[in-house]
Amino acid sequence: MSDLPPAFQRPQTFLAFDFGLRRVGVATGNSLTAGAEPLRTVAAEGDARFAAIGKLVAEWQPDALVVGVPFHPDGAEHENTRRARRFARQLHGRFRLPVHEVDERYTTTEALAGGARDADAASACLILQQFFRERTAP
Repeated sequence: MSDLPPAFQRPQTFLAFDFGLRRVGVATGNSLTAGAEPLRTVAAEGDARFAAIGKLVAEWQPDALVVGVPFHPDGAEHENTRRARRFARQLHGRFRLPVHEVDERYTTTEALAGGARDADAASACLILQQFFRERTAP
């Protein structure tokens, strides 16, 4: 962000991702409202996945991206932690946007408990909400 007071800073738009090997949930939100909404799930792999994400980036024109990174309950990394971080690096490399990582433990469980019809997109929404909470925490 900048050294300007929050009232003088331009609101930023974000796209958030809940990474999975076969599906990636996507949500959007902005820094003005610190709100997030689920968009869709990209059910594609490889280049097709990045083509679909590229269309969303072109449509939403985000200022930055947020990727949920899973950990074991004790905070230890596992294979999906490394995969999600690789995905974050790929997003940065392809779209040249800042990419922020957020601990996404239990987002899918929370999304399903909340009755989400699209658990992946709802998880991405929770990831973005977590990102906003972390940015505004004292």
